[in-house]
Amino acid sequence: MPDPIYLDYNATTPVDARVAAAIEPWLREHFGNPSSGHVFGRRAREAVERAREQVAALIGARPDEIVFTASGSESNNMVIQGCARGARPDRVHLVCSAIEHPAVLEPCLAMEEEGHRLSVVKVDGRGRVAPEAVEAALTEDTRLVSVMHANNEVGTIQPIAAIARLAHARGALCHTDAAQSLGKIPVDVGALEVDLLTIAGHKLYAPKGIGALYIRRGVELARLIHGAGHEAGRRAGTESVPLIVGLGEACRLAAGHLDAGEARRLETLRERLWQGLRPAGDLLRHGAAEQSLPNTLSVGFRGIEADRLLEAIAPAVAASAGAACHAAGVSVSWVLHAMGVDAEWARGTLRLTVGRPTTEDEVDRAAEAIVAAVRRLRGSRF
Repeated sequence: MPDPIYLDYNATTPVDARVAAAIEPWLREHFGNPSSGHVFGRRAREAVERAREQVAALIGARPDEIVFTASGSESNNMVIQGCARGARPDRVHLVCSAIEHPAVLEPCLAMEEEGHRLSVVKVDGRGRVAPEAVEAALTEDTRLVSVMHANNEVGTIQPIAAIARLAHARGALCHTDAAQSLGKIPVDVGALEVDLLTIAGHKLYAPKGIGALYIRRGVELARLIHGAGHEAGRRAGTESVPLIVGLGEACRLAAGHLDAGEARRLETLRERLWQGLRPAGDLLRHGAAEQSLPNTLSVGFRGIEADRLLEAIAPAVAASAGAACHAAGVSVSWVLHAMGVDAEWARGTLRLTVGRPTTEDEVDRAAEAIVAAVRRLRGSRF
């Protein structure tokens, strides 16, 4: 039996064959420790620095502003815990949005338990964070504002540059989690005006277990991991050369795909999928078609539980009921709740995301399978 059509690219991406090929020699032939002074170590160090340049080039940063981590979650924790614990006594306030990934929200809540103040900014019905709402939350003791670049569930792209300017006007730092946006749309730290930016490799056709953090020159964070002076003293632990090489190659390839108009192709597939689902009837699209990730479609089907729908389509389509890390439950997504989506729609919501390998034929067949399953499930209620 063939595998189902994969429409869960916001959960994770397959490793690009070219990324795997770039990694392979560093698993078998080149095993040196990048901190070693001999030829084996120097080769490894050169590979790490070449990858650092590739990551920096994709986001318009300088190579020395890139720190390699084990995941996007680690990068987010480095930012939030590092900012909070390294802050002056008169800078104890953190700001984030109501639709942040748990990798941002949970460390913010942990810092609140340690005595820092936390303000959670609401979003509108499209999942957008209004700069005015952030401005209202800012105070003289604000240390950090963290708002994701694009939402992982509904795809809404946030006005990060406007938010960053407001944060800077109050002397605060601005961080954005770009795990979902990188490789799908242009991401430039200068245009976004951020001080800190998170990258997750497995959202970018690189392996799991590798991430990166952009730290603007001059920004200091309290260390999260203590040990030897790896990564310019900012993140202890021997660098994983194969995974870092993979992330560098994935960033190089992403730049090429963006130049070749991949975002437009993904958007065309997304809209084709949406039109293919329309015959199901009684459905609601969450978020907005504009100012949204080109690959992300969040659709609510009235009167249907998402877990039952996922089970019904499982032989034909692999998708998600929300963020992948919450797929085990069918409770209303906190993102849809924050957007004010009625529970009747939210409980029947699928997140459908296309990716680099997705074809028009796959989109058409997936839409047909979902529509058929919706009709069966609705018919079984009577």
